[in-house]
Amino acid sequence: MSKPLPISRVRNIGFIAHIDAGKTTVTERALYVTGRTYKIGQVDLGTAVMDWMPQERERGITITAAATTTLWQDHQINVIDTPGHVDFTAEVERSLRVLDGGVVVLDSVAGVQPQSETVWRQADKYHVPRICFVNKMDRVGADFERTIQTMRHRLNANPLAVQMPIGEEADYEGVMDLMRERAYYWNGGASPEEGPIPSERVDDFQRYRDAMIERIVETEDSLMIRYLEGEDIPVDDLKSALRKATIAQQLVPVLCGSALKTYGVQPLLDAVVDYLPSPADVPSVEGENPDTDEIEVRPAHPNAPFSALAMKVTTDPYVGRLVYLRVYSGSVKSGAMVYNATKGRRERLGRILQMHANHRQEVAEIGAGHIAAAIGLKSTFTGDTICDQDHPVILEPPTFPTPVISLAIEPISQADRDKLIDSIGKLVEEDPTFIVRHDEETGQTVISGMGELHLEVFVDRLRREFGVAANVGRPKVSYRETATNPSRAQGRFVRQTGGHGQYGDVVLEIEPLERGEGLIFESKITGGAIPQQFIRPVEQGVRQAAENGSVAGYQVVDMKVTLIDGSFHAVDSSEIAFRAAGSMAFKEAFRKGKPILLEPIMEMEVVTPAEFLGSVLGDLNSRRAQIQNIEGGDAIQQIRVLVPLAESFRYAGVLRSITQGRASHTMEFKYYQPVPSGHVQEIINR
Repeated sequence: MSKPLPISRVRNIGFIAHIDAGKTTVTERALYVTGRTYKIGQVDLGTAVMDWMPQERERGITITAAATTTLWQDHQINVIDTPGHVDFTAEVERSLRVLDGGVVVLDSVAGVQPQSETVWRQADKYHVPRICFVNKMDRVGADFERTIQTMRHRLNANPLAVQMPIGEEADYEGVMDLMRERAYYWNGGASPEEGPIPSERVDDFQRYRDAMIERIVETEDSLMIRYLEGEDIPVDDLKSALRKATIAQQLVPVLCGSALKTYGVQPLLDAVVDYLPSPADVPSVEGENPDTDEIEVRPAHPNAPFSALAMKVTTDPYVGRLVYLRVYSGSVKSGAMVYNATKGRRERLGRILQMHANHRQEVAEIGAGHIAAAIGLKSTFTGDTICDQDHPVILEPPTFPTPVISLAIEPISQADRDKLIDSIGKLVEEDPTFIVRHDEETGQTVISGMGELHLEVFVDRLRREFGVAANVGRPKVSYRETATNPSRAQGRFVRQTGGHGQYGDVVLEIEPLERGEGLIFESKITGGAIPQQFIRPVEQGVRQAAENGSVAGYQVVDMKVTLIDGSFHAVDSSEIAFRAAGSMAFKEAFRKGKPILLEPIMEMEVVTPAEFLGSVLGDLNSRRAQIQNIEGGDAIQQIRVLVPLAESFRYAGVLRSITQGRASHTMEFKYYQPVPSGHVQEIINR
């Protein structure tokens, strides 16, 4: 990797999937067969290269997205292994924002699972082309065709099998390549042995191959004409058409294998090279010029003006603060001065590191289409754009979900106080879904995150990495408040002191919005009733007041606030007065708008042996769960429910108890909905 490869031979890909589908195992085998590692890392044994954090190795899960670089077929593949657990969804979100292609790993027994749907939606949002790898074909209950059906049914995807398995479950031994018309057997080794299609499968093979060719030629008119005229389409033409259709997200090539045995990994890497885009194949990135507010395009070319997006910040114990960058255009050398267009300040970019999980290799320069880490960017945070100061641009940052759970944390001793504040600051820099605030009433520090596991790992890292001793409270639900009726109120802040007084007078209207809309502020002031310079302070006062609603002191959401009238005093009016008036008017209008409490609702999937179905359903009903769907065979049942987050705490232990440890569950945030009236007083009392 001493000489950079042309951009057409670079692939920026991520492995994305539901928890336990086998992403990290696939990644570890890919590193092994490409020669990046000399021995295979095992998740179960805690030796996975990509799961390098102690918390990851102990739990057998991926917590942080790890980046690495490897070579295959004279192509450079930059790989990001992302977490599958919904609590760490921010890692998937920011990874997909900067990747050009994704490999979705599916479990051949479970098919498409809830988190598979979440990462699929995230990939749709950022227009990331995908291929699929159906893993664990050697497991009892493996079913390749059913998995493809669940892709159509649950993801509304357009999957296209480019391989067929030879055998399933214990008899799984290889794949039939529908493109090359050859069979590949692994026979217990890491490298496949090539052979003819098994004679008993020739009819099946031909049927699937004909169906594949028909689906591919439908995407390109010239191929369709040749096909209808009876021409035998060459493999290279089929591959080229499938590549275009994959990049255009018309088709999703599907492969299969068993990563644990290294079956199917080489063909998967071939498919990454064959079908997923290089940085030059995807549309050029667009950004806003901060000086002119106009949209500008940055082509993925080394001679274009330099632009890069900071996708992640981490604290490395050896080299300090690392900022992961995806370079979209131009190139930059270590030691160069760069411009942070988001913050409007210049910074010196120190050393540039090519990352391999938590190991690193220094490079002199990084160019368009590549991902690397930089040292020295002290003011750059996740989502910031750094660029050439003469050609400033701000690229679209990734967006992150709102935390739904919080807990109080306080230092054990005074000596730990400063250390706690400093350590929390570093962890918040790393993860945008951690929110920290100081509770004025109790004097406690309150941290919020995406789930119990998320906060548990946060506290564990405080203790281990930063040596902070702290007391931790029980997790609490982050409720929200909203008004149900439109209302109007006036806020007047008038103070007379010895010198200048204070005068601010505003009239606000509020109205409820759909769930998930947030808080929107609009001014309809005309004719100078309130001077322009005081409108922004009114909004600040409104947003400050909305931090604490009138029902139980929770944040107010899903409201439109309109400034419709007011008055000012030529001498006494000030920003402080209008901020206070805006706050007073909002509180009064909200109180009159029949406010209610909202609670986070989680979508949960429980997979249980059929014999425990009754017990599991009985427990779920006691938790105010709404059953959405039950499906499965004679042995295993999958239950989908909507359940309030408040009722889901410690559910894992209860589920283990009532199913003798044989059931599992996953859940993710779905939406907020009103708290039933019978539970509101209990929450207020707490």
